[in-house]
Amino acid sequence: MSDRQPVIVGIHATEQALSLPHRGAMDLALEAAREAVADAGLRPADVDGVQLDWPGPGGAPDDGASWARLFGGRLHWTSDSFMDNAGVRGLLKAAAAVRAGYADTVVVGGCKLVSRGADRAPVGAGRPLEFTDVWGAYVVAQFALVASRHMYEFGTTEEQLAQVAATLRNNGSTNPEAMMYGRGPYTAEDVLASRMICSPLHLLDCCIVGEGGAAFVVTTAERARDLPRPPVAVLAGSMEYHHAAYVNPALGREVGRIGAASAARCYARAGLTAHDIDVFSLYDPNSFEVIRQLEVLGLCEEGEGGPLAAGGAIARDGRHPVNPDGGCLSYAWNGTQQMTLRVVEAVRQLRGSAVHQIPGAGLALVANAGSGAQHYEMCLLGRSR
Repeated sequence: MSDRQPVIVGIHATEQALSLPHRGAMDLALEAAREAVADAGLRPADVDGVQLDWPGPGGAPDDGASWARLFGGRLHWTSDSFMDNAGVRGLLKAAAAVRAGYADTVVVGGCKLVSRGADRAPVGAGRPLEFTDVWGAYVVAQFALVASRHMYEFGTTEEQLAQVAATLRNNGSTNPEAMMYGRGPYTAEDVLASRMICSPLHLLDCCIVGEGGAAFVVTTAERARDLPRPPVAVLAGSMEYHHAAYVNPALGREVGRIGAASAARCYARAGLTAHDIDVFSLYDPNSFEVIRQLEVLGLCEEGEGGPLAAGGAIARDGRHPVNPDGGCLSYAWNGTQQMTLRVVEAVRQLRGSAVHQIPGAGLALVANAGSGAQHYEMCLLGRSR
């Protein structure tokens, strides 16, 4: 491994809850950043790159340079885009900066609060979304469009979707950190009995919404040799876009396979296949999107994702465990930083410190967004050797 190989050396997830009235946005963002740096065995002054949401008060709105004083030194790399400050997209851009030498240690992450108040508005809120604003096609409906088409073409059933939802919700129901902790167990029948939100998606098919933050630290393999945590290497990554998110309707013929080309590119870069992966940390805004991703990631042929998932393959003891922490369905969804939580869970699995640890996990795949969002980012992470 080259000295400038990007590795993740620190992670942190704040408390996650439906509402955090006792917390402020800056409070949460600071906790996420400072604790991720501390987890890496570093000091704030060691950081020279920041891809963190800036919630204020003070500073310049959405300006990453506002973090410079809080880290105690000059920054060589910043990001002002809230989507670039989270998850796989943030990781790949930070990794590129580290590999190229633009920065040596970059913190990625932030927070979301939805309660009212000047310091509690989610960063990036208020953007005009053409399809949503004009037609009222809220997010669940846009994913439901693709799910309905998949069911029509391939015979995917509501029962298969419900089995996915029950599996991932039960992961969260036994995870003390999850928002849904203690609220299971759930069966597929429970999911089907919950009220319909947008056909074919029932209430329990859809992810939870809450507040919280998360962050991780990317540095070089050379720097990581002096740090206490086992580094997790960024092996490969890729991105794929069809439209700007939520501007145009999500049509199955256009976005039903989004992620397939990205996966092929990523596997080729790493010299791996889907079947080499030990654990999958996937965006699960709803149960169907997990089924779709099993197909585009190459674990089965198109149309076979429903039977594969319903047959137990995605369970913690299955062939392709998905979101052992409970994912967005049960652990937490906190705005764009739910994408960061997917990275945090993958790193925990590769460190061997996850709540629901997959035995022997050495390779993890992290993916963000999907069909309804009309963009896809993924990366492959591995234990450094």
